[in-house]
Amino acid sequence: MERVHYSVNTTSTIMRFLIIVIFCSLQLSGFAQPRYKISEGTVYFKSDAPLEFIEAESPEIKGIIDVENRTFAFSIPMNSFQGFNSALQREHFNENYLESNKFPSGTFSGKIIEQTDFSKDGEYTVRAKGKLAIHGVEQERIIKSTVKVSGGKIYIASKFTVLLKEHDIDIPRIVFQKIAEEIEVKISATLIKA
Repeated sequence: MERVHYSVNTTSTIMRFLIIVIFCSLQLSGFAQPRYKISEGTVYFKSDAPLEFIEAESPEIKGIIDVENRTFAFSIPMNSFQGFNSALQREHFNENYLESNKFPSGTFSGKIIEQTDFSKDGEYTVRAKGKLAIHGVEQERIIKSTVKVSGGKIYIASKFTVLLKEHDIDIPRIVFQKIAEEIEVKISATLIKA
């Protein structure tokens, strides 16, 4: 069998051709399936217990929506929440309740139920169905959100509750009156084309 030898220039030309083909295919797949990523957003939560009110928020939410397939994935680092009533309370949140070293992120991924045309400006109510994972425990959830499309951006606002027992988050009896069993969560985010 005869071997074919390529010169450095030929190899370089082939590599350039392959890079152009890969780049073009990525660009074409991008047009076929537009994706939007979070450019800015916040996750806020509050615990309104009989003896104490606790609130905290994080601007470190990350996420992406594939509008063609109506799929999404969001993530928040649990140790990024700031606020609380004291530094000790924040430490207890991360070490004792959420065990942030062991379970570093909260995630929500799944599919948007409604057929929504995200290319048209307007305001829509959509339901996102997927798996909400907190403290290493996944729960199937349907979360309603208000979505506003304007000027090529997508704005999302959502409010829902999380039951601590559904995610195996144990509250010691000694602080039972200070931490609510049901936590209110609010999310707001702006997404731009990825």
